[in-house]
Amino acid sequence: MSDQPTTNLGPDGPAVVPMGIGTWSWGDSLFWDFNQGDYTTEDIGRAFQASIDAGITLFDTAEVYGNGQSERILGDLVRKSGRDDLLVATKWFPYPWRFFAKQSIPSTLHDSLDRLGVEHVQLYQVHWPFHTAAIATVMEGMQIAVEQGLTRQIGVSNYDLYQTRRAQVYLQEMGLSLAANQIQYSLVNREIEKNGLLEHCLESNITVIAYSPLAQGMLTGKYTPDNPPGGARRTRYGKSFLTQITPLIALMEEIGRSHGGKTPAQVALNWVIAKGAVPIPGAKNLGQAEENIGALGWSLAPEEVAALDKATEAF
Repeated sequence: MSDQPTTNLGPDGPAVVPMGIGTWSWGDSLFWDFNQGDYTTEDIGRAFQASIDAGITLFDTAEVYGNGQSERILGDLVRKSGRDDLLVATKWFPYPWRFFAKQSIPSTLHDSLDRLGVEHVQLYQVHWPFHTAAIATVMEGMQIAVEQGLTRQIGVSNYDLYQTRRAQVYLQEMGLSLAANQIQYSLVNREIEKNGLLEHCLESNITVIAYSPLAQGMLTGKYTPDNPPGGARRTRYGKSFLTQITPLIALMEEIGRSHGGKTPAQVALNWVIAKGAVPIPGAKNLGQAEENIGALGWSLAPEEVAALDKATEAF
């Protein structure tokens, strides 16, 4: 995607195309049915190759994804690619027994690096803000990880506006910056617009990494009230929700046709990019990777963004 504009990861990070790949499903058999007939490691490999061929360089994982299996799969693919420009982001999970966050963070990152088979990651993130330790102590642990050369940048995930500001203050006192806040953001989850978090991050050059930008597949048009998703997703995204978004899917189809046949998923991802965030959709197979890639290289018109905004005001 040579014609795709890039954005910087954080205030002083590398340039990336405004999309990454989320690897929650890589190796996760509990939620995503990995290796249970739906997709395999080989499918993931094809999705990975298509993504990097299209210019995508940011891949997000976490120690808890598949109990570390996601990190292992991603690390293996990165090493086999022979590419030195791929950026790995992973996360520290604030388990309640990790009382000593200051020591736990670099120690846990060492374990992640072992699974990934790399010497450092580009971005290390606090997975959730719920922890027995104060934000200041957690940020001290992240500082140690930077000083030890284990991560280039520091991020958080699921931090609200107050927590983000506190993390910023503590890091600034250490001479560091907050690079990213990974948060749930999509056409049907616009809370960060309403509570001021998106605006604050954009003003502070904190990259908003948008997870579940397709609402776990609900914005692809694949599911309908008569064809809901299976498994755990059905509890959250059942018939009532799918009925509610039916007019939205129709609008995205209409907008997609005006851009040469873009799919609802591609319109939904392009909308996130238009808002200044970096979506990280999943890609379990080649088809999903190619659909993600189709969201790059073009832009929604301002009036189309406004129409989608209006259609999702109630969400």
